[in-house]
Parts: sequence; C-alpha cells; structure tokens
Amino acid sequence: MNFAQLLFPVLCGYLLCRFTALNRKVWEPVEGLVYYFLFPVLLFHSIVRTPLDLGAASSLAAAGFSLAVLAIALNYSMPWWPGLQQGMDRRLHAASAQVGFRFNSFIALALAERVAGPQGLQMVAVLIGMCVPMFNVGAVWPMYRQNALRDAHAQRKGFATELVRNPLIWGLLANVVGLHIPQWLEPTVTRIGGASLALGLMAAGAGMQLGSLAVAKRMGVALLSIKHLAMPLMAWGLARLFGLNPAQTAVLLMFSALPTASSCYVLAARMGFNGAYVAGLVTLSTLLGMASLPFALGILLHW
Repeated sequence: MNFAQLLFPVLCGYLLCRFTALNRKVWEPVEGLVYYFLFPVLLFHSIVRTPLDLGAASSLAAAGFSLAVLAIALNYSMPWWPGLQQGMDRRLHAASAQVGFRFNSFIALALAERVAGPQGLQMVAVLIGMCVPMFNVGAVWPMYRQNALRDAHAQRKGFATELVRNPLIWGLLANVVGLHIPQWLEPTVTRIGGASLALGLMAAGAGMQLGSLAVAKRMGVALLSIKHLAMPLMAWGLARLFGLNPAQTAVLLMFSALPTASSCYVLAARMGFNGAYVAGLVTLSTLLGMASLPFALGILLHW
C-alpha cells in the first residue's frame, strides 16, 4: 500500500493554501463544514449501514480504550522523565501533550476501508467513538489546569456533553435497535461521506506550518516518539492481549500510527498557549505518518 499516494490530498491542501488565493481564510470555514456536518454524517452512516457484531466490537473497543489510557498517561508523565525534568516549560508541555495521543480522523477514515475492507470504516468508527471523548478531555485538561479556568466538576460536565454530541454514540444506538437510513437517502449520504474525506484531507494539509520548534527540541522528539513509535508498539501488544482478529488488529495498528490531529494547534492558540510550536509538531507528525503507518501495517502487523 502506497501511503504517500494516499496522503497526496494533504500535500494538495498545503500547496493550495500556501501558493494560491485559497489561503487560511478559505480553509477555516471548510474545516468547520467538514467537522460539524460532513464528517458526522459519514460516521453515522458508516456504523448503521452494516449490522454490528457487539461481541467483536467490544474487544476492539476495549483495546482502543486501553490504548487511549496508556497513551494519555505516557504523555502526562513526561515532566518526570530523566533528561526532561529540568528546564521543562510546563505551559508548553500542557499545550503540546495532546500531539502525542490525538489522531487525524480524516486520514483514519480515508485509510480504513483500504486496510480492512468494507468493515474497516465501521471498525474505525468504533475506535473514534470510544477515543475521541477521552482524547478531547485529555487534550484540554492540562491547559485548563494551567490556566485555572475550570474545576473538576466542569471537566465532568464537559465530558458528558461530548458524549451526547458524539455521532458515533447515536450511530451505535441506531445500529443496536435496527434503524437504517432510508434507501432513497443513501445516494446523498454516500456522496456527503465521500466529500468529507477529500475535503478533510486537504484541510489537514492547509493547516500545516512549521512553527518555533527550536524552543523545546527534546520535548518535541519525545512527544513524536510516543505518537509514532510507542503507540504502534502498545497497539500491537493490546491486539494480542484482547485476542483481536486480523482485520481488527490491522485497524487498531493503523489507528495507533496516524498523524496527530490538525486541530491541536487551533486548540492551543485559542487557549492562550504557544500555537506556533504546536503547529510545527503537527506538521512533523503529518510527515512522520508516512513512516509510522508502513511500520505498523508492514512490520508489526506481520510480526
């Protein structure tokens, strides 16, 4: 599988944003359209169109949950690592820790079917539904703590709100009770899903930029090592621990090796942190995804 070819739309988005009139002012509304409309429609449709094997899905969900917990804990522990303890900027770490565990949903959906066939979208949808609420809270919490903006009660409330808004939760419920999208609506929904993948990948490329990475080189190396090396290795171990089948293992490994979320830098900047540094990490993570995906699916999957 040629991962560089699959990620070519990311490069197209980058070039369009940097060298044409289609700059960030154009792509910011596109990101909103994809995130709030096109993307939820694709997720909901992918999980209701095929009956869900709850037994198999529960093993995959448990492995995904465990991977999320381990990844968040590993990134949170960095201030106590030998060699990083002294001189670490806690605010910079709070802003950039999210880079080490979040993932680019657009790339996940673009790769899922190629990795695991028709069931791939449904399986990655289960992982997204399980991990997105946890990763969102895990990303925001260190910055909230640094800014002392909210207490623990507000965090719990925010987590509950995220669950209620998650289209995967509604999709799972609809699948369990046997609801389906009407046949007359299927062509429209399918086209919307296809548009979300293409636009989402291009929007990810448009958001790439190299910021002030020299501010904290060692921390950046550690974060990206967790994201692109430690997470695939943990996913490989968890797939065996939970007895996942080959297709589930492939999806979990792909999920673990994805580039980080392009929205990391937006979140950091909006909360008053060093968005330029985080943007640089996001850009490098997008490029490193071209190495970590073949490592996970070409080496670990067959190990």
